[in-house]
Amino acid sequence: MTAEALIVKAGIATTVQDLGRVGYRACGVPHSGALDPLSLKLVNRVVGNPAGTGVLEMLYSGIVLEARGGAIRVALGGSEATIETSSGVTLRNVPRWQSTLVHAGERLRVGPIVDAAAAYLAFEGGFAIAPVLGSLSTYLRGELGGWRGRALRSGDVLPLARDALERTEQRLAEAPSVAMPRTLRVQAGPHLERFGRNALATFLERDYMVTPASDRSGLRLEGARLDHAQGYDLPSEGVVPGSIQVPGSGQPVLLVADHPTVGGYPRIATIISADLAAAGRLRIGASVRFSRVDAEEAARARDEAHAAYTRIADSLRSGRSHDTEVYPDFPP
Repeated sequence: MTAEALIVKAGIATTVQDLGRVGYRACGVPHSGALDPLSLKLVNRVVGNPAGTGVLEMLYSGIVLEARGGAIRVALGGSEATIETSSGVTLRNVPRWQSTLVHAGERLRVGPIVDAAAAYLAFEGGFAIAPVLGSLSTYLRGELGGWRGRALRSGDVLPLARDALERTEQRLAEAPSVAMPRTLRVQAGPHLERFGRNALATFLERDYMVTPASDRSGLRLEGARLDHAQGYDLPSEGVVPGSIQVPGSGQPVLLVADHPTVGGYPRIATIISADLAAAGRLRIGASVRFSRVDAEEAARARDEAHAAYTRIADSLRSGRSHDTEVYPDFPP
């Protein structure tokens, strides 16, 4: 029997995600994928998986799971949280960016997610789940991909591609900075003529708060109203992740992973590619500002982000940093 992960407590919004579904936007299928692809790639690195292997994305709260049928190796990445494994005799506290072995019958708990929206749990070997349109990513509105097209529920049993291998645990010696951003860099959008004369300056000078109406399709922001000069309805056209649309309310919407493939509202700005992962970390209630950069600065930021990723991925080392036995068990 190949190892499985029994979901004992599923958390608020836990889904299977990878790096997204490529090549189907013309058919109206969103890209989806992890809100924070940087964390997904790095946590896969820790357990020895290819960068785009499917993982569990946990929003706002962690989960409890139990290893079934064999040992599993996991690692946690993304938002600050801890993982604890319990055999009913001792409990180990394992930090982020470090792999650990969970034996059959043992439970693992991911604690509260505190400093960003999402944390990621990677399994050595990944899931034994059939991809849909080339991806394991879950698109909730379309009930597509992932585990039965939906968020996980308590009692689900996820099949894994293999039992954990016998090897030394791995960790990142250089932990990435994955806290929520205070500022996101943007380039001016394609519809500036549709806004009032001072709208862009207002957008760049004020704080905006992420509202509870946000989801994996778009972060709905609240702040200074951005007035339209020529109406807010446009013929629908293709949009990309990071586009910032402004509907009739005058309040901007930042498009993220599950956004529709087309949109008909004027776009005042677009998040640069180097900051897309950071944008996906924004929690409800977070405050953010925007800073305008030109194409040359955006290209330089992209190259710097790639170099930083390579440096951190290459910091992988064997051995644990600090596993601590703390108390006998945690509640089921």
